[in-house]
Amino acid sequence: MSPNTPNDSGPKSPEGGRQLYGPGIVVRTISIPGVPDKFGNRWQYHSRSDRHSKVACWAVLFDLLRSSNTLRRHVTEGKVVFGVNQELSDFKTRRKKNLDLVVARPGTDGPKGSWPPTFAGLGTYFRVELTRAEKRELDALPNLVHGSVGSVLLALEAKACMTEHGKARPRLYDELNSSHLTVHGASDQAIAVGFVMLNASATFISPDRNKHNLGVRPAEVNPHKQPQAAIGVNEKVRELPTRTKTAEEGYDALGIVVVDCKNDGSPITLVSGPPAPVASDLYHYDQMVRRAAQIYDTRFIGI
Repeated sequence: MSPNTPNDSGPKSPEGGRQLYGPGIVVRTISIPGVPDKFGNRWQYHSRSDRHSKVACWAVLFDLLRSSNTLRRHVTEGKVVFGVNQELSDFKTRRKKNLDLVVARPGTDGPKGSWPPTFAGLGTYFRVELTRAEKRELDALPNLVHGSVGSVLLALEAKACMTEHGKARPRLYDELNSSHLTVHGASDQAIAVGFVMLNASATFISPDRNKHNLGVRPAEVNPHKQPQAAIGVNEKVRELPTRTKTAEEGYDALGIVVVDCKNDGSPITLVSGPPAPVASDLYHYDQMVRRAAQIYDTRFIGI
């Protein structure tokens, strides 16, 4: 992780609370091309890589650790661990699915996968780009460790829709819907958090359509009809079920982040205007994090 900008003040949000860093961390990190292909190219985004989803889930958990007093206490007391690519099984249907990142009570088996032993180390492994202020806040957090996963308390899943929005809508919905069903099929008390990144760029260079060395042959560029394409996916994501209490189906917290990503090596930027959720929207990133933190603080305060 590289501290690349001097941000010493610990800026505040308009609501007076701590600023949440996740979306900035995601676009800053994946702006750096990091996914190689066999043709000699390096991509910012590749549909066959999970780099973007792992970075997003790391960033969400970073903000959750900063936002939840109870979660930080549980980490300090060694009551929780994290797991990566954790397989969960729906007790009723036997459906199985790997979740990007989970927080759980320690289990009795050994940790699954050769992941770094700490949450901070996981950020280094994913090459997360942090500002100086973010790095200081990470250093001040208690040491969440990778361990054997017992009962899952919090499960994070991240998905992206970057091109061919019309075709992607039903697949995106199905993948996200199966995630919360599996999480709550494994444990009704678990908090299911979904992060969705939508691309509002008017153009996109798709790795699937450019299976050649881009230094030798020009790229084929996908045009997008914007903002209609992003709006359509935004509306589809909002059809996903959400819940306000256990014994219901749906996500406990669900956030939508809109970006401008041409996938041509130029910086990826956050989109704050339509179709991005406004600050008061329940699907705004900040609302997602604060809702998940509040649920954790009330649901698991007694463990």
